[in-house]
Amino acid sequence: MIVMGTLYIDRKDCHLKTDGHAIAIYVDGKREGLVPLAPIKRIIIVGNMTIEASALRKFTELGISTIFLSGRRLSFSGMIHGRLHYNGILRLKQYENAISDFANRYAQELVTRKVASQTLLLEEALSVRDDLRAVMVNSIESLKKILSKLKTTSYNIESLKGIEGSASATYFSAYTNLFPESLNFKKRTRRPPLDPVNAMLSLCYTLLHFEIVREIEVIGLDPTIGFYHQFEYGRESLACDIVELFRCDIDRFVLNLFKERKFTSDDFSKEHEDSGYYLKKQKRKLFYHIYEEWAKGMRSRFTEEVRNLARRLLDDQ
Repeated sequence: MIVMGTLYIDRKDCHLKTDGHAIAIYVDGKREGLVPLAPIKRIIIVGNMTIEASALRKFTELGISTIFLSGRRLSFSGMIHGRLHYNGILRLKQYENAISDFANRYAQELVTRKVASQTLLLEEALSVRDDLRAVMVNSIESLKKILSKLKTTSYNIESLKGIEGSASATYFSAYTNLFPESLNFKKRTRRPPLDPVNAMLSLCYTLLHFEIVREIEVIGLDPTIGFYHQFEYGRESLACDIVELFRCDIDRFVLNLFKERKFTSDDFSKEHEDSGYYLKKQKRKLFYHIYEEWAKGMRSRFTEEVRNLARRLLDDQ
């Protein structure tokens, strides 16, 4: 299924290869589909399948990014790009700034912007949910106090992590009230997500992370070297930094999905009593369409955020 430049292949045991300027999809030796490569900018592959090396080579030659998701919860497994940007000076600047005062300044700015976004989302919710006035006002006032301190006092990164954690706890204590009780969304849970809302949040955050990693690598930065999120083996710390700036956009998107009843608790299931929830396969096609509609309007913001950071790194003395 191709949606706005993104090809989703969510079918196990199929075989992919190229046929001229198209992707041929085979199941049990029989061709099931032919997708032109021209409009494709990214490919998202879900589940087990085989891909011929010639197909992967063609994707990279055309600058098509390929992301691999695995499991029923569509967890991020990896990504393949074409040639990366040759701007070595930019990466040197990134490495220098990661161990300079720039890291602390950027981290404080990032946390400040995130708390401001959380405050705005709750203020928007309050304007249409007067029945939640008490809990919303209390959380908004607490976030504004945190925001005021962030704007007037400098903190080190460890202190910022504590402040961010406190702000997020305050924010989610109000955000959870925006969903019907039938969804059983009481708090943010990740591994595993313990309710449909957490399952949807985790899925969307995963896709957002991929979007950001792609932008970072295309411009020539190193996704593993962050500023607020310090280096940790195997983690794209810079992507984690920038993702923080767009979490509330995901939160708003997910809120609307359930508010407009595009998805309900019936669209999610879990393997057994102690496992997490995941979106049922038959509903993923609908989700891909809706997500791409949303992402189409967001990708210019992702690009501009990464470009602004690159410019700052080159200009910072």
